[in-house]
Amino acid sequence: MKETVSVILTTYNSATTLQRALDSVFAQEGIGELFDIDLIVVDDCSLDDTCNILRRNNIEFYSTEQNSGGPNKGRNIGLEKAAGSFICIMDHDDEWLPNKIKTQLEASTLAPIISSGYWIFNTKEQNRFLQVNPPKGNKVNFYLADETFKTLLTKSKNGQKIYFGSLMFSAELKKHRFEEHFGKVDFDWLLRLFNGMTSVEICEPLYNRYVDGHNLSLNPTYRAMDFYYSLMSIENYQQKYPSETKLAYQRIHGTRARYYYLMGEMPKARFYFLRSDFSWKTILYYLTTFAGSNWVKKKFKVF
Repeated sequence: MKETVSVILTTYNSATTLQRALDSVFAQEGIGELFDIDLIVVDDCSLDDTCNILRRNNIEFYSTEQNSGGPNKGRNIGLEKAAGSFICIMDHDDEWLPNKIKTQLEASTLAPIISSGYWIFNTKEQNRFLQVNPPKGNKVNFYLADETFKTLLTKSKNGQKIYFGSLMFSAELKKHRFEEHFGKVDFDWLLRLFNGMTSVEICEPLYNRYVDGHNLSLNPTYRAMDFYYSLMSIENYQQKYPSETKLAYQRIHGTRARYYYLMGEMPKARFYFLRSDFSWKTILYYLTTFAGSNWVKKKFKVF
């Protein structure tokens, strides 16, 4: 029996990247033979040629009543409409490799959440970086229940590599919805998705993620939203995971500090460094907020 995979694609002013994303979905190996695709597109009141591109591709799509300020409302609409036994969430500037769905479905009997490695393309600097863990076995890494949840909670750089374009998850988990107050924060959703769950990681890149120096991660408004909502989210796990929550608090403040360090706002950087984890690295960062930060930013990836 063929599986159906629901693909939730949210769009907003996506005219320059949308066709590439769509083509990569239509080019998936095994469509109609190994699996069917349930493509759900939700547009957030685009002002450019996005909707015309969708129409030219004969794609029926949903629209939000007004611009919601981020992809989360569209993602929730997609989760509500999703009819597949597995779900993928796609950003409008993602590009899937042809074997993404096929490869992930092959591993779907092992765990309800399947991720993969990916390429990061920096279009501004014209280079790319591979984000993939080496396999512990033949091809995949298996993670015990809560193993990836704890690495996410503590903001650890180790463990399973997680990014939206790499995920496939069982429809049983679509009950977890995204916050819509800010409309673009996803840390809490990932925590709820992985809490108590086993997961598996395909140890090869299955999609391309494009960045151009104007991505959301350095936007000051987004950084504030992410900081405060992350602090609120970890409170839900404080009683059951006290040590992990304490570490999460410190690392969230450390991220905030390094952002201000990169932006050159050193009094704010010092304020947050004092509330982050106590380590030699933190001490050196703190000291160079007074002198030497330009050298550090040239030599090291701060944020």
